[in-house]
Amino acid sequence: MLSKPLIITPNRILLSVPHMSGAELRWVQEAFATNWLSTVGPNLTELEKCFQKTLGQHTVALSSGTAGLHLALRLVGVQPGDEVVTQSLTFVASANPILYEHARPILIDSERTTWNLDPELLEKFLKLRARVNRLPKAVILVHLFGQPGAIEQITTICRNYGVALIEDAAESLGSRYHGRHPGTFGDVGVFSFNGNKMITGTTGGILISSDAQKANCARHWSTQARDADPSGINNYLHTERGYNYRMSNVIAGIVRGQLDVLPSRVIQRRSVFERYRNALAGIPGLEPQPDAPWATPGPESGSMPDNPSYHSRWLSCFLIDEAQFGCSAPDLIRWLHLANVEARPVWRPMHLQPLFSSAERIGGEVAEDLNARGICLPSSSSLTLEDQAFVIARIHEAHSSGISSKSMSQKKRAN
Repeated sequence: MLSKPLIITPNRILLSVPHMSGAELRWVQEAFATNWLSTVGPNLTELEKCFQKTLGQHTVALSSGTAGLHLALRLVGVQPGDEVVTQSLTFVASANPILYEHARPILIDSERTTWNLDPELLEKFLKLRARVNRLPKAVILVHLFGQPGAIEQITTICRNYGVALIEDAAESLGSRYHGRHPGTFGDVGVFSFNGNKMITGTTGGILISSDAQKANCARHWSTQARDADPSGINNYLHTERGYNYRMSNVIAGIVRGQLDVLPSRVIQRRSVFERYRNALAGIPGLEPQPDAPWATPGPESGSMPDNPSYHSRWLSCFLIDEAQFGCSAPDLIRWLHLANVEARPVWRPMHLQPLFSSAERIGGEVAEDLNARGICLPSSSSLTLEDQAFVIARIHEAHSSGISSKSMSQKKRAN
């Protein structure tokens, strides 16, 4: 059993919390005042217009990022029995929609440089499948923790083999890849406004595509696929399967207000990461998630990075070498929990989930290592300097105190 930290904060420091600006209230109040409380209304229309202007693609506002991924799979033609590739190291929401369509997930390992889908493994896999005329229907590339994956390579590979590319950009809003937003390179891109994301609507998501027909189809499916009734009496005509996936005008009002502060939230999150990196740099065995090779470090506070590729640092993630640091990542997570600080592991790979135990996988050793040694620290854009200093002090304390379960057991036996 771990010993308790020397100091415990009375107010729990959480991993990533919503950060309201106050501007959201205006649009929410307007929705109530005008009684636009359903899945139509001015906030919804304006939000889609703003995102289309920002991202340069056709936009559909939805109830969640997961709903967007589900619709994306249908848009690229995934049917029962088809195979869909995604990375094993991700949150389950990236893979669950594959099961919704009764398709078969293929789980591919990550590369160490970005922690995202390994393009070399993907290319080898597609090359082998092409030889036997059994290519998957789609690839889902996930941009984890704000870090864009190897988009250029993966986009080229998918095009060469005629495989659709879906980008799960739920965690990467605010990042850039060669001057463009992750999510805008594939056939369909998806963003999330869950409560812990860079900006939030408490829930909600956005689907984007450069193909207007795909976007219009997604909008149609998201409102139960109700067709126009030629009789003129709106007699609820349906010719295909639909869903209740449309965002509400109230939620759209929250996101509309949040969109104005997106640049400042990126600055704040990157500043949180930089303070961790600087304050923890002298501790052996503690390694920050690296910037991708194409990312040029820019200013971390006070202004948006002016370089064309950067990591938004939605979450501040580190890897721990137990032998050098003095305890494992799970031990440090438990130690911080005892100090009333929330920290989490890097995602458990899908191939280690009972739900996906029968899925075919390629590699997995990198994903397993990142999960075993990774830790996500409190990263809220509203994290105070005092609270972050507390977290940093507890990490230094853990390193100097030898708080691992193994060391504590040895001390107990010695006594």
